Amino acid sequence: MPTFPPLDEILANAHVVALPMKVKFRGVLVREVMVFSGPAGWAEFSPFVEYDDVESARWMASALEAGWLGHPAPVRDWVPVNATVPAVSAEQVPQVLANFDGAQTVKVKVAEAGQSLREDAARVGAVRHLLPEAKIRIDANGGWDVDQAVQALRLLSVFGLEYAEQPVASIAEMAAVRRAVNGSVLIAADESVRKATDPLAVARAGAADLLVIKAAPLGGVRRALEIVAEAGLPAVVSSALDSSVGISTGLALAAALPELPYACGLGTVSLMAGDISEPSLVAEDGGMHPREVVANPELLELFAAPAERRDWWMERLRRCHALL
Repeated sequence: MPTFPPLDEILANAHVVALPMKVKFRGVLVREVMVFSGPAGWAEFSPFVEYDDVESARWMASALEAGWLGHPAPVRDWVPVNATVPAVSAEQVPQVLANFDGAQTVKVKVAEAGQSLREDAARVGAVRHLLPEAKIRIDANGGWDVDQAVQALRLLSVFGLEYAEQPVASIAEMAAVRRAVNGSVLIAADESVRKATDPLAVARAGAADLLVIKAAPLGGVRRALEIVAEAGLPAVVSSALDSSVGISTGLALAAALPELPYACGLGTVSLMAGDISEPSLVAEDGGMHPREVVANPELLELFAAPAERRDWWMERLRRCHALL
């Protein structure tokens, strides 16, 4: 078991910021994150506000690994990165894609609550029209049932899909969709890995062709590397709408994987209108070089969260630390 630093040591170096978004993503226009510095560098603790303490404690373990232990040695110094298109209208797609430099792969959000498959098709079609040679992947965040997913994948496959991420919620449903599409669209597991009690269950069930791996929800870079090795499936590294500090941990994971066959979902800082480091960790010419990120004191002050939100995060940190 790792030895975690005492709570007072973390609290003494903790900052809470509220970063504005350029477009709504995951239903939010302001992303709150907590960052703190440790002997190994800056680290981010940013589980979404609706996550419970048990789930959030894994994010804390990841942050403490980054800040107090540091990251494992890399095997590559450049990581390809995809652009991300939230569930915007088709007319907004050019504006979103303009934020990403040289992306050759695009992830498009689909199955947004209150939206139709027609809107999804228009959004994916707009991406294909603008980038005829790009690889396109879609992410439903478990928003369809099996029948809806099969119908949607058959329709959207005309645009040429690299894969479909988490089309349905449960592992059993994922397996059913994978059987129904029979290899015409690859199926990627995200929530079925990072939110599961057993992150390897989806691989054992034959419910996915590849895994989407996020360091923070799995408890850190080292644990994520273990899961990929045990699962025996290709992996895509993704982020959770992090600041540049959090993205640096995702890049450390991508840089340490023995194999990296897919572009990674680590470009979401480009969707933010504010950040805590300068320069921000964003893609150039379709990729990023892993590097250490240091928070800028002036930006920490500029984007400091209101006092009541800071208190909320500090109390959350205390509860999660107690669970480690």
